[in-house]
Amino acid sequence: MSSFDQREKSFEAKWARDEESRFKVFARRNKILGIWAAGQLGLEGVAVEAYAKEVVAADFEKAGDDDVLQKVSKDFAAKGVAISDHSLRRTMTELLDTAAQQIEQEAAKK
Repeated sequence: MSSFDQREKSFEAKWARDEESRFKVFARRNKILGIWAAGQLGLEGVAVEAYAKEVVAADFEKAGDDDVLQKVSKDFAAKGVAISDHSLRRTMTELLDTAAQQIEQEAAKK
């Protein structure tokens, strides 16, 4: 195998690891967001975990964060929770940082 082929395989492997890590961070962010939103909606017990799973699943509807934002925003509106989309996006950004730190800490423990 030439050094070019080795280099190409190395780049492909790095890209795959980076994409997997990115997926994990966004999935974790969405779960944390779901738990936070469940609290805002007054959910308790098993309903919190179920709602968090719904938020994670919402991210598979289309690319980007809009599907998650729309799901939570719609649920807030239905329950009369007054949080603007701007505030919700800010919370999503903050939770993305939290999720990245958690994933990084878990990786360091391995």
